[in-house]
Amino acid sequence: MKTVSFEYGEGMMEAQLPDSAEVFVPGETVPDPPCAADPIAITREAILHPIGMPPIAQLVQKGSTVTISFPDRVKGGAHETSHRKVSIPILIDECLKAGVEKKDIRLICSNGLHRKNTEQEIRTLLGDVIYDAFSPTGQIVNHDSEDWEHLIDLGRDAMSNRVIMNKDVFDSDLPILIGHVLGNPYGGYSGGYKMAATGITHWESIACHHNPAVMHKRDFTPVAPRSEMRDRFQAIGRHMEEKMGRKFFMVDAVLDTQMRQIAVFAGYGAEIEPLSWEVANTRTYVPWASEKFDIMMFGMPQNFHYGNGHGTNPILILQAIAANIIRHKRVLKDNVVIICSSLCNGFFHDEEFTGYRELYERFQHGAHQTLADCAPYGEEWARNQAFIDQYRFHFGYHPFHAFSMIACGHIAEMHASAIYLVGAQEPGYARSMGMKTRATFAEALKDAERYTGANPRILALPRCFKTAAVHLMMKGKA
Repeated sequence: MKTVSFEYGEGMMEAQLPDSAEVFVPGETVPDPPCAADPIAITREAILHPIGMPPIAQLVQKGSTVTISFPDRVKGGAHETSHRKVSIPILIDECLKAGVEKKDIRLICSNGLHRKNTEQEIRTLLGDVIYDAFSPTGQIVNHDSEDWEHLIDLGRDAMSNRVIMNKDVFDSDLPILIGHVLGNPYGGYSGGYKMAATGITHWESIACHHNPAVMHKRDFTPVAPRSEMRDRFQAIGRHMEEKMGRKFFMVDAVLDTQMRQIAVFAGYGAEIEPLSWEVANTRTYVPWASEKFDIMMFGMPQNFHYGNGHGTNPILILQAIAANIIRHKRVLKDNVVIICSSLCNGFFHDEEFTGYRELYERFQHGAHQTLADCAPYGEEWARNQAFIDQYRFHFGYHPFHAFSMIACGHIAEMHASAIYLVGAQEPGYARSMGMKTRATFAEALKDAERYTGANPRILALPRCFKTAAVHLMMKGKA
């Protein structure tokens, strides 16, 4: 037997697993490709020699306006050589050298429907020098997808997606997007046109791709670089470019498990996306498994991707479980069993996760057989003024965010024969979401034999929510 520790709230929970269980930790079990020895140098080189576009010196001059949209706290790290901290000073310097005045540069945290980032969080993301230079004059802001003084409606794109975007970005002479190319269950990779389609838009735009009709298609699970969701990201982004009459100047970094730059690409999104994905594929899609697994096990901390409460909020618990299925479906049997540790104590964090508790209560009543049956309530939630105010003024997620998550959550039910939550302090929340509950991993493993038979093949994923994940594949598959 082997002892494996899984995340559980703010601590860990141990499991005794048979020696045949296979353990995978991103960046350790299979090492990442080497990161750049000098991330500043490769970033400067990419910015000075963009692909598919002229350099910044030829795009702006005195009197030009510039917006730099950067990812929020959910991704990318905040260490001294993080992609935001490295790329933004170089971009600003190039704009100033070309004649742009400092007052004409605006930095926009592209939080989309995520909660707005606090001043301290933005300082942490950008560093003291940039923050102190631009914040006192109001030149660093969060995107607000409900502020119609700073939004513009661009109609519908070629795929009939509603396209509403940040007006400051639309009006700028040089719209710059900073992106992180990391494996993402929603559309394959972050960065690229996903930044435009989710970070600087409106809930009606995001509702066009974060919905059951798109996410329950066969091209969504397992995750792949190409899918209808990705096509919609690109259609929205290119429609923005068409209406702006200019291209986004994208600066995308392929990152490793520790958020270090493997490579950096700058220029026209349609040309740099394939290049960045080719490099990212070498880290993200890992041919590793020799046989498919009967059981996938992992642990859930209380505080991860979306914030404090992600691992205790029952809707987001199911979403996080589904995300691992989406990533690893290629190495899982069709009747896979999921076993996950979680406090599951009823902590929704209502102040941050706007409308989630109310949506959970709605799901418990009426003819809601699956979580996806709640999708038609999306517009009702999105137009609830109290919820909107929580997003705009009190650092809450936009109310539609919950609906962008429920389509993902249902994928867990679609692809697992049973889901066990281990260690729930309020197990009724898990059971009400269709999960089984047990006090220990041993009890869950024993009961799971009803689905798997004796001696199941077990995939153990410790620290899977505290590291940048990969997408596991069978050996010999490209």
